[in-house]
This record gives sequence, C-alpha cells and structure tokens, in this order.
Amino acid sequence: MGKRDDLIAQYADDLRNKCGMEPDMALLTKVTIGCGPSIYNADASTVAGSQPAELATVKNNFLMKKLGLSDGPELMEAIHSVIETYGKSERNKYRAVFYYMLTKHFGKESVYG
Repeated sequence: MGKRDDLIAQYADDLRNKCGMEPDMALLTKVTIGCGPSIYNADASTVAGSQPAELATVKNNFLMKKLGLSDGPELMEAIHSVIETYGKSERNKYRAVFYYMLTKHFGKESVYG
C-alpha cells in the first residue's frame, strides 16, 4: 500500500470513530485524490476550523467552485455542521474528511462520478 492508501484508511477511521458514519470508500478515495498533493502537507492537509479565512476558502474553492453551489448562508451553516460533527476540540480535521462530509451533506457525489 502506498502513502495515499494509508491516508485514506486513516480518513475512513476518522469518519467511523470521530464522526460516527460509515464511509463510502469509493467516494472517499475520489475526494482524497481530488485534494491533490495537499494531503501530504501537514498544514494543507487539515482544515483550521477556528479561522474564518480558512472557512471562507473552503466555501469559495470547494463548495462554490468544485461542487458548483450558489453562495448563501446554507454554505457556512454546512461548514459549521461538519465542524460540530467532527468535534470542535478535534485538532486535526483532515481536509479530505471535511470535503467528504460536505459532499455527502449537499448530495453532490455525482461531481466525483
């Protein structure tokens, strides 16, 4: 197994144990690949849930550009919902897990079809 496979297994573990959901492994793999090389960078691989600029980046670059959603209050509500699910005290909120949960939240799995 390569490093990416190890990370995907770690993300699946987070979804099961920290978020209380059984991951769709095919979708999780596609979301992880979609994150590109950022998953290998310690800083870029996580989402800083307490930084408004970081959350705006998630909203603009992922929800609006990647998933094609229209701007509105529901986007930030979904981001905060994912933070709640992951756990505010959880220091390492992995970007791939975060994006996976947002993709599921909005029913946009087809983007990764």
